[in-house]
Formats: sequence, structure tokens, C-alpha cells
Amino acid sequence: MSPTRITHLIAGAEWDGPAERTSPVYNPATGEQTGVLDLATPQLVDEVVRGAKVAWENEWQHSTLTKRTQILFKFRELLNERKDEIAELITAEHGKVTSDALGEVMRGLEVAEFACGISHLLKGGYSENVSTGVDVFSIRQSLGVVAIISPFNFPAMVPLWFVPIAIACGNAVVIKPSEKDPSAVNAVAKLWQEAGLPEGVMNVVHGDKEAVDALLEHDDVKAVSFVGSTPIAKYVYETATANGKRVQALGGAKNHMLVLPDADLDLAADAAINAGFGSAGERCMAISALIAVEPIADELIDKIKERMAKLRTGDGTRNPDMGPLVTKVHRDRVASYLDLGVEAGAELIVDGREGDIDADGEGFFLRPTLFDKVAPGMPIYDDEIFGPVLSVVRVGSYDEGLKLINDNPYGNGTAIFTNDGGAARRFQNEVEVGMVGINVPIPVPVSFFSFGGWKASLFGDSHAYGMEGVHFYTRGKVITSRWLDPSHAGINLGFPQNS
Repeated sequence: MSPTRITHLIAGAEWDGPAERTSPVYNPATGEQTGVLDLATPQLVDEVVRGAKVAWENEWQHSTLTKRTQILFKFRELLNERKDEIAELITAEHGKVTSDALGEVMRGLEVAEFACGISHLLKGGYSENVSTGVDVFSIRQSLGVVAIISPFNFPAMVPLWFVPIAIACGNAVVIKPSEKDPSAVNAVAKLWQEAGLPEGVMNVVHGDKEAVDALLEHDDVKAVSFVGSTPIAKYVYETATANGKRVQALGGAKNHMLVLPDADLDLAADAAINAGFGSAGERCMAISALIAVEPIADELIDKIKERMAKLRTGDGTRNPDMGPLVTKVHRDRVASYLDLGVEAGAELIVDGREGDIDADGEGFFLRPTLFDKVAPGMPIYDDEIFGPVLSVVRVGSYDEGLKLINDNPYGNGTAIFTNDGGAARRFQNEVEVGMVGINVPIPVPVSFFSFGGWKASLFGDSHAYGMEGVHFYTRGKVITSRWLDPSHAGINLGFPQNS
């Protein structure tokens, strides 16, 4: 079967022009090329942005909140109805297990639901008598055309973090999804058209660096949201801000999980499996470094090995525990770290290059991998591998583990596993990371806030509604906790009280 053409979606219609350059799209479970993706030229990006600006100027910025809300509710219903179809597209091009892909869509659906009720947040303010006989009104207005550059690992969820909010605020959107798995974005974009969104308000352009640079440099693009690796996030931030744009650029991660000797080791082992190998480790919130405070490392590793032996890797449509990596190039890059880890002195406990795969063809697979005796300075510790490779670092104390986390250049997410409320409270205050889980491996915020890290995991503003108005730039943390014993709810402070 010949590959299917995948092209841009402009003003609700598929582009029918000739493509100067294309890129292959694969099914990572079989290795088969399933699509040919058209790549946009800077000239096409300019045409799309100018069309989006016209749609914003002539219609969408003047639309009533009632009309926007009706369209948002209709979009929400369509997304809910088609969620299984979109999940299947994600599995076909990204490779993640279908149930995981469906969970991704549902997470995006939560943001669409939030956007349905966003109108009360778009209100301005009124201050009486700020000076003698002087009153002040403040209003919020849409920016215009906003650009979204989204990653391969969540081809539906990350766009859905941004698009419903931007549209609800009255903006026009141009999104450039990953060229590795572009079909889910096209499918979701068509739902906006079906929901009644005016032509030109929602557009999809596919491409590579040429298209990205065209968006970052275009005078009519007023804001940019990006999720990807730290080097590219830094480039996006620097280039877009140099061109006068508002930017939120979310970068890479090296998320640590600190396990104290008093922790429930069965809970910690389950968490390490789910957070380390879910979606083949291709999550910016994945746990890739497990810090074990002695003397529990041997027991914890045994529990993790026992669980890893039961994991099934294969085609995501066959309901395995883990699917393939997104491309052959990425799989080979991740696999190369196994030899680098051994050469650096780490102990390879479970080799993901060995074992059975439940799939047909030559897919891009690497089974779950476990290293012990990992230390800073080793490539498997220092680099964001972005694959199913879990590294155990042994330390002698809480303070030593905390220092490792704080010394790391990334500050996206972290977790502590303990039954000591005092240690948990101390950790959440002392750790230099944006999101902290207490007995929870992946501390992700509630649906209506995009996550935001610290240090090299975030450039720019972590929360953007796409509105003109006053911005309060603060640095906060997201704390997600789960206590096995309700008596710990006071965090060792006696009866918890409100301030």
C-alpha cells in the first residue's frame, strides 16, 4: 500500500498545492512508511499567517463570548465523540499503547472543558478613586495570531493545552506539529471547523526548521508556545523574543525520584515502572533517575526487576505494557546509551536489547532497561535520554540525594517517596524543581494550567492565556501528594490549620 499524502490544513481545507519538500511518516510498530508529509516553505507560512490575521481582524476578535462558548462546547462534544479515532492515529504514528493514547486525548479534553468556562477569567477590572475624581478601568483583549510548535511525544495533548485557551481568548492560531506524527493534529483541527469556528481562525502548517523560523520571525505572530528539547526551547525563546513576541518555551528534563529508607518499597517500585517506562519513556515528566537512600537500594532494585520481567513490549494496538519508540533514529540513539553506560562503569541490570517483542515487521523497539550504580558524569545520568532507560543512583543520605537533584541543570519534575511527613515538607521547600510529587511519581498540575519547570526546563512565561493585560511574574511550585496513612495529612505538625 502506497503512503498517504498528509498536508497542511488552512482555513479549514486541505492544501492542494505542490510540495517542494516532503518528509516520511512511519508506523513505528512495523517500520513501514505510511505517509508522506508536505513541508511548508516560508512563503506558505507567510500566506497562512496573513490569512489568520484577516480572520482575526474581521471576525474572531469581535465575536461575542456567547458565540465563542457555543463553539467551544460543540468542539468539546466532537472531541469526546471522536476520541477513539484520534487515539488510534496517535498509536499508528507515535507508537504508544492505544489506552495510553486515549488517556492523552482525555487529558486534552479536560483543557477544552476548562476553556468552555473561561469567559469569567476574561473580565477586566474597575478601580474607583485611584486619584481625586479619577477612576480606572482595565480591559483584556486578544493578541491576534498566536503560534504553537508542538512535540512528537504528545501529538494531541500538548496542542490541546494551548489551542482551546487561545481560541477562547479570541485569538487566531497557527500550529506547527511534529513532522514525526502529524495526523492527530489534523484530525483535531478539522473538529474546530465542524464546530463552527470561522475559516482561518485555526490553521495547521507542517514543516521543519524552515517553517519554525518563519513563524518565529513573522511580524504578525504575536506569541509563541513551544514544547520540546532544551536547546530548541532556548533557540525558540531567544529568536521569538528578539522579534518582539511573547514566549513560553518548555524544555527538557532529567526527573529524579528520591526514595527514603522508610518508604513503601512496593509503591516505589510500581511508581518507578510506570513513570520510567510508560510511553516508552518518551515523556517530559518521565522518571529517569531513581535515587535510593541506602540501605534500601538492593531490595528496591529486586522489586523493580521482578516487575520488569512481567512487562510486555509490542505493537501498541495489541495492548502491551509498552510500545515502540517513535523513529528508528531515535531508537538507535537511545540504545547507544546502553554501551555508553557500561563503558562509564554503571552496571547494566536489565538489557532492553534482549527479549521478545509482540509485533510484526521491523519496528523501532527497545525493551525496558535498568542500570545500577549510576553517578553524575556518566552520559546516562547527565543526558535526557528520552527512552525506557531507568538509572539507579545510590546515596547515603537525604541531603546527598537532595544535592544531586538541585545540582542538575534541569528543574522540571521530581518526587519523593517516604512515610515521614516532616521529610516530605522539607523536600518540597528545599528542592529546586517546579513540580514536586510526594508518594506520586509524576506530579502534573490540574487540567487548566500548563506545567512549568525551573532552570533549563523552562524559558519565558509558564502560563499564557493569549491576552493583553497585566502579568504577575512569579515562580511557584506544584505539589502533588498522596499519603498512605491519613494521619500524615498534618505533615507532622499536629492538626493542620489554614493560614
